[in-house]
Amino acid sequence: MSIVDPLAPPLFADVAGDVDVSFEFFPPKTEKMEETLWESIQTLSPLGPRFVSVTYGAGGTTRERTHNTVARIARETRLAAAAHLTCVEATREEIDQVAEEYWAAGVRHIVALRGDPPRAGEKFVSPPGGYENAAALVAGLRKLHPFEISVAAYPECHPDSADATADIDNLKRKIDAGATRAITQFFFEPETFFRFRDDCAKAGITAEIVPGIMPVMNYASVQRMSAMCGTAVPAWMGRLFEGLDEHPAARQLVAATLAAELCRKLYAGGVRQFHFYTLNRAELSYAICHLLGLRPKLPAEVAAA
Repeated sequence: MSIVDPLAPPLFADVAGDVDVSFEFFPPKTEKMEETLWESIQTLSPLGPRFVSVTYGAGGTTRERTHNTVARIARETRLAAAAHLTCVEATREEIDQVAEEYWAAGVRHIVALRGDPPRAGEKFVSPPGGYENAAALVAGLRKLHPFEISVAAYPECHPDSADATADIDNLKRKIDAGATRAITQFFFEPETFFRFRDDCAKAGITAEIVPGIMPVMNYASVQRMSAMCGTAVPAWMGRLFEGLDEHPAARQLVAATLAAELCRKLYAGGVRQFHFYTLNRAELSYAICHLLGLRPKLPAEVAAA
């Protein structure tokens, strides 16, 4: 049995706030969801994120809403907006046109992804005349404009990859094609990230590898998402969320504690960049950033001006 030192300093006493953060949102479907999104952007923007990104639905199903949200962020705030772009169900010309529209709207950062098929359970098939994978998409974007480009990384291996070595080889192709950084799929134990970071270094990947942090709002939905993307959900997490279905406030406290502790351990291991999957809710991400020592850099009204 491990012994906890009762005289040890508080858990977050050694976290100096010397971190960079970014936040991910998804395009809203309704007016109410749009209101929630913009409240979240208002809340998080004073923390001075490096960028905020907006996701792109499977099969390009949110293309217009994604563009409108990203363009509005670029137009109405001081935040650097990043748009997700995928290879799914579109020709190279169509994808290039979307990228050109982003550039014209002042967007200089693309999160380039292969993307998921529009129907769950299907395998990705490159459409006729389309980009065959994310590495090809990165190379195509590089030919258009000097975009900043982020790509995805999978600490527990993408479900479509033959094995971990093939998966890291694919990541290296994306970086070599011109990507600026890789942002990881969410994970729940720090060792998962550290092992992956070491494996990337051994493969000659020198680009920044940013951990993606998913505060668990709803345990059942995270189990579903994790099963789809190959993320292991540790047994202890289930025990900690057990009995909290009818107690949303308590569930939020547990969620914030677990995600903050993951970030603290990553920080202790030298991580200074974090990407938060906000699910368009600000509270948990804001609380974790606060525990990491981050404080508002600008008043909300200035940051969103």
